[in-house]
Amino acid sequence: MCGIVAYIGSKQALPILIGGLRRLEYRGYDSAGLAVFENGQPCLVKAVGKIDNLSEKLKNQSFDSTFGIAHTRWATHGGVTEPNTHPHTDCTGNIVLAHNGIIENYRELKESLGSNHRYTSETDSEVLAHLIEKEYTGDLRQAVLSALGQVRGTYGLAIMHKDHPGTLVCARMGSPLVIGLGENEYFVASDATPMLAYTKNVIFLEDGEVAEIKRTDMHIVNLKDQQVAKKVSKIEWDEASAQKQGFAHFMLKEIFDQPTVLQDAIRGRFKLADGTAHLGGLNMSEPEMREIKRIVLIACGTASYAAMAGKYMFERLAGIPVEVDVASEFRYRDPIIDNQTLVFGISQSGETADTLAALKEAKRKGAFVRGIVNVVGSTIARETDGGTYIHAGPELAVASTKAFTNMTAILLLYALQFGRLNKLSVATGQRLLAALTEIPEKMKLILQQSDKIKELAEKYKNARDFLFLGRGVNFPVALEGSLKLKEISYIHSEAVPGGEMKHGPIALLSPEFPVFAIMTKNQLYDKMRSNIEEVKARKAPIILIATEGDLGAADLAQDVIYVPPTMELLEPLLNTLPLQLFAYHMAVALGRDVDRPRNLAKSVTVE
Repeated sequence: MCGIVAYIGSKQALPILIGGLRRLEYRGYDSAGLAVFENGQPCLVKAVGKIDNLSEKLKNQSFDSTFGIAHTRWATHGGVTEPNTHPHTDCTGNIVLAHNGIIENYRELKESLGSNHRYTSETDSEVLAHLIEKEYTGDLRQAVLSALGQVRGTYGLAIMHKDHPGTLVCARMGSPLVIGLGENEYFVASDATPMLAYTKNVIFLEDGEVAEIKRTDMHIVNLKDQQVAKKVSKIEWDEASAQKQGFAHFMLKEIFDQPTVLQDAIRGRFKLADGTAHLGGLNMSEPEMREIKRIVLIACGTASYAAMAGKYMFERLAGIPVEVDVASEFRYRDPIIDNQTLVFGISQSGETADTLAALKEAKRKGAFVRGIVNVVGSTIARETDGGTYIHAGPELAVASTKAFTNMTAILLLYALQFGRLNKLSVATGQRLLAALTEIPEKMKLILQQSDKIKELAEKYKNARDFLFLGRGVNFPVALEGSLKLKEISYIHSEAVPGGEMKHGPIALLSPEFPVFAIMTKNQLYDKMRSNIEEVKARKAPIILIATEGDLGAADLAQDVIYVPPTMELLEPLLNTLPLQLFAYHMAVALGRDVDRPRNLAKSVTVE
């Protein structure tokens, strides 16, 4: 949450900063601001709301500066106001700072600074600018290092000073920062997307690192001011893949990306002849894999629902008991972890603060700790001892879609890899993989029904509540469908297993309370059908996801969306798509901001 962009070089900074903010707006869009040096003076421009509001303010202003910082905010401390908008300054106005994260001890720091400091905002971030002011004696890097030695919390920082118009100081602790390397120029951002048009060569700052950047060189040190050697990484994504490509919204593009990116996720990671998967990033020998007695999947939100689907896959295919833990709860219950436990942290961004903290706790307790992430070079990818990239490409809509299906596919391949090592037959593995290779084409058939699902959204857009039902491996799908609807349409919804409905939720049903149910042909088909009969008896409107050829489905429901048949464990890869499309079209019908829903941010980098 929140996004930082900075530039120092020979180009005009303003277009780079504004363009970068637009590419980071998914991280926060309550307000935005920037600062550039003009005639030796820092000039700040801020606006509440979206980047367009900031651009409007800049229309009649001309800046030739080749050095500046910018920030798009997702409010934590203090309301959505111009004074609370970044960048912030110190009392003198000489120090300019943009900050992501939370300074946990900002009240103590503020008190220690005394009454001589004048504050213009309610934010914790502004206190940092004043702390650096107190420590400054002519060397900006040293002032930043001294200040950070007193800070408790998380930060991604970009800092300028009037007396050093050719120097940018950046620092990271728990909030990602990427430095892009150009020809006598540097780009800094919260992730790589703002710099893809200019460079693909990047350096990822680690926690506790501080970069002093000038136009022609850069020095990176730790908090003890010791030089740190860094490796240059190359970003595989191109700028085009991060654009809408003719779609009305990023979310719709990303829904339609799924057939392609699923192929990217599984390509080269299985051997059909052997009926098994090979995910080399696991970094475990076969004897080590055989010693694993328990698997823990740690995630938040959409990733946690992919993990729940993965639980069914691991237990069915590999016979290994699996727990799914919400990351924000994991380390606060003193989890039982040992060296026969394999822990996966699952996160699209690879920066989710709760998941990262949980993985560190699991590692401390001796578990094998691995990551399943999308963003190359992200913190979880670097902090774990191995894992797998899901290769979903840039996901810029706040509501995750293609990451869910790719995470689920990777978990399936891991389950198959462990299963073949333990008890699963070659023939079963081959059938599963053959069915998996058919999924992209079957996804395309579902996506062709987008206009029909749009009509359903128009029909149900005035509903105030929804209930989602699923059983077995489709219960996590129901949870994900409910989450998507509430995230972007703001319609209240909840999801329950079909068999649990009569243990309470059935009391909600009425002709004004629609039910979206998943009743595809699998071992729980008859059970699910009985559950839906109970809904029908209460006269609640029913939308069904059913398997092609199931003519009886139309007798149960007002509306049916048919999906191609597949093996039961693969059903989440198909059944999720109609729910994503339904949520999308509902949000559009209601005039919501689909890509940037209120109160949400893409990457939650604070606890």
